[in-house]
Amino acid sequence: MSYHEAPTIAATDAPRLEQSDRPTLRFVTCGSVDDGKSTLVGRLLYDSKTLLDDQLDGLASESRTVGTTGGDLDFALLVDGLQAEREQGITIDVAYRFFATRLRRFIVADTPGHAQYTRNMATGASNADLAVVLVDARKGVITQTRRHSHILSLLGIRHVVLAVNKMDLIRFDGDRFAAITAEYLTLAGQLGTSQVQCIPVVAPDGDNIVAASTRMPWYSGPTITAYLESVDVAGDVSQRPFRLPVQWVNRPHADFRGFCGRIASGTIAVGDAVRVQPSGHQAHVARILTPAGECNHAGAGESITLTLAEEIDVSRGDVLTAGSAAEVSDQLAAHLVWFDDEAMVAGRRYLLKCGTASTGAVIATLKHRIAIDTMAQECATTLDVNEIGYVHLNLDRPLVFEAYRDGREMGSFILIDPISHRTAAAGMIDISLRRATNIHWQRLAVDKSVRARLKQQRPCVLWFTGLSGAGKSTIADMVDRRLAELGRHAALLDGDNLRHGINRDLGFSNAERSENVRRVAEIAALFVDSGLIALVALISPFRSERELARRRLEVGEFIEIHVATPLAECERRDPKGLYRKARAGELPAFTGIDQPYEAPLAPEITIDTSELSSEAACERIIRYLREQNYL
Repeated sequence: MSYHEAPTIAATDAPRLEQSDRPTLRFVTCGSVDDGKSTLVGRLLYDSKTLLDDQLDGLASESRTVGTTGGDLDFALLVDGLQAEREQGITIDVAYRFFATRLRRFIVADTPGHAQYTRNMATGASNADLAVVLVDARKGVITQTRRHSHILSLLGIRHVVLAVNKMDLIRFDGDRFAAITAEYLTLAGQLGTSQVQCIPVVAPDGDNIVAASTRMPWYSGPTITAYLESVDVAGDVSQRPFRLPVQWVNRPHADFRGFCGRIASGTIAVGDAVRVQPSGHQAHVARILTPAGECNHAGAGESITLTLAEEIDVSRGDVLTAGSAAEVSDQLAAHLVWFDDEAMVAGRRYLLKCGTASTGAVIATLKHRIAIDTMAQECATTLDVNEIGYVHLNLDRPLVFEAYRDGREMGSFILIDPISHRTAAAGMIDISLRRATNIHWQRLAVDKSVRARLKQQRPCVLWFTGLSGAGKSTIADMVDRRLAELGRHAALLDGDNLRHGINRDLGFSNAERSENVRRVAEIAALFVDSGLIALVALISPFRSERELARRRLEVGEFIEIHVATPLAECERRDPKGLYRKARAGELPAFTGIDQPYEAPLAPEITIDTSELSSEAACERIIRYLREQNYL
């Protein structure tokens, strides 16, 4: 096979470099649907002579059958590989392509333009050094342009090529190009994007892609290719402090223990002192092993195995550092791009993965949401799919990190829904809220153990969960009275009663329900600290919220009681008429009808009041408390 002949892509007389000497530029193409992203990438592949003859023949054939160019070469087909993409003429998945010129190698990610695929766009942009943002000359800067540009700024991409495409459809109007340029530069300034090159193009015809267009003599700037070949995106990652997130502890035999990972920043040499974070233990580098063999030093981007001269504890998720220490905190402020179709719920538990570290995380507060059209910061209680916000996160344990602006690898994370296992969001760490180092528990002379001895009982939380009408409040009230008869000290927190007071400001959205559970869990924990037995009667439909309440207490202090009365029986009883209203559409988002109830997987006690009377259920709970030495 031979390569087809095409115009020389390099717009310079500089000598060709050997393949191994040419630097690599990673860039992403983004913009709204039908702006010509795939066509632009396809044109670059075509003009760089990276297509074999059979590929070119296939492109010609497909252009005649499924193309959208009237039989001419449809360059978008070179990139859109999925059948659905070809049938609809759109990009759905991220397509990575490689091509090279005599000055540089390129890895390009062609990303979707539809708003529903914004998560794919963010994924494609996450490893890019530069972005080519396409806009349709007829439409100019639109909402999706703003959304993508905002995500690029959050992802730390500071070099942007604004490719104003389809100039032929506006008769190569230079004034229109200038107006679009001015609007986008204003947007870039708001986002802090420092380097923007604006280029008018006609992607299918190659105008200003490789060679300067003769149809736009008023434009004297570089072509797309010339700019990509010459732009300097090199950072100072090698000059920054040494960071090695530990991915794997290699222990093939008793005489070797190495710590494997990819150097995120800085350099390291044999004999250098390193610190293990978050523990703070220190040691010296004994050996540096690479795929090419043992060496005396290594730098950013290299995958290595380090052995240490001293025996110290190092595990996956730890970070080996040198120079200034990385930050450590269990409370962070971060930007979020929400991916999941299910809206963000403040107070819900997620799994946070940052580099090689994983930890449980709770979105404590949504500080604001970004209005894409105006870039204004809006008050909000939740984020829907593709929306961007700024949040505070509480972590289960301290995380070693850097601000995203200082280092992508240790400043970026994803949130995973623990139930569906879907990636819920991508995040960029902004700052530490310093809780881990600046806020401490105040030791008190009279603590929980003293209060428990005074009351002659073991404090705990009895958490009654189940559908509306299952009998939670009835049984909890009986247990409360029975404990009083026994001379025990208890307090009952009923969900309906609390909505007349501490939770009167909350509605019934997922976010507000989670906040309802969070507040009740905090109050119950205070009761336990006072030596009381706290009874909570709350639907609390989500497992993650109940798990959050459990983790707020010490082991053995949370007793989950599933009042597992079937839905049909609850609806037959309907003591408050709520099911009737829900079925009539008068009570939206009602648990069990419009909203799911996630039954406990392993509750301490299960009660079905369709089979067991309330009195018998009460005695069963009292018997459990006695058997487990709570009374």
